[in-house]
Amino acid sequence: MKTMLTILSLASAFHAASALAQPKPAAPVRSGHVAANGVNYYYEIHGKGEPLLLLHGGLGSIELFEPGLPALAKSRRVIAVDLHGHGRTALGERPINLVDMGDDMAAILKSLGLSQVDVMGYSLGGGVGFRLAVQHPAMVRRLVLVSAGFSQDGFYPELLPMQAQVGAAMAEQMKDTPMYKSYVARAPKPEDFPRLLDRMGELMRKPYDWSDDVKKLEMPVMLVYGDSDMFRPEHIVRFYQLLGGGLKDAGWQREHMSRNRLAILPDRTHYDMFLAPALVPTVLPFLDGRKAK
Repeated sequence: MKTMLTILSLASAFHAASALAQPKPAAPVRSGHVAANGVNYYYEIHGKGEPLLLLHGGLGSIELFEPGLPALAKSRRVIAVDLHGHGRTALGERPINLVDMGDDMAAILKSLGLSQVDVMGYSLGGGVGFRLAVQHPAMVRRLVLVSAGFSQDGFYPELLPMQAQVGAAMAEQMKDTPMYKSYVARAPKPEDFPRLLDRMGELMRKPYDWSDDVKKLEMPVMLVYGDSDMFRPEHIVRFYQLLGGGLKDAGWQREHMSRNRLAILPDRTHYDMFLAPALVPTVLPFLDGRKAK
């Protein structure tokens, strides 16, 4: 438990540092709550342009994207959502489940009058975005997955027992962390934090392998990782190969080039990917459908 707590505290420390080092985004154009399958989701809309659904990582909130949100909102209508039990979205009675949240995102988009969006998700949010794309493919035009895997064996083996220890017993030790303070400042029921840790632990202990679903994705997909991510390099390459990339040389005129993309950001870990200045410039050309010259 001590090691996993250290990891979570490190992530929260980066979160706090980003709030100090970066300018805060402008006030949202629109915000509120949308009920989806028994969960009352909080959302914000920033900027104007083509719609982009933005999904944060585990034990975070919309604010996790503060470093990059202003840049995205310059050319995009960003729909940012606090995931189930996170931020301003209360923890319901349901388990925290990626498949269920994929359906929830579809319901939210329909409630907001959106039939198709681009999607960008980080970590937990990447898993939710992946499930949305698999379960509601017509609603996703382009998909960006940041530090997200397709199966549990993608993690380094030493991380699995640490993830298995996540639970309510950690709550007391986390009360001095920025992550906990961020949660209690926003959550409708701050006392639910131990329950959230239990639900997240349940999620992380459940094995999954969605390799067959990867092959079903028909929209363009971009994978983005840090060169020191929590996912093994072999898993990252396999993910790209399942999408049809990295199987042969692209050819002199790019005639064999995959429509999907893989980016490895240098000097980045899973826990600070959302702080990378290169993240938004890396994903925007893909989201805009631009190709290298």
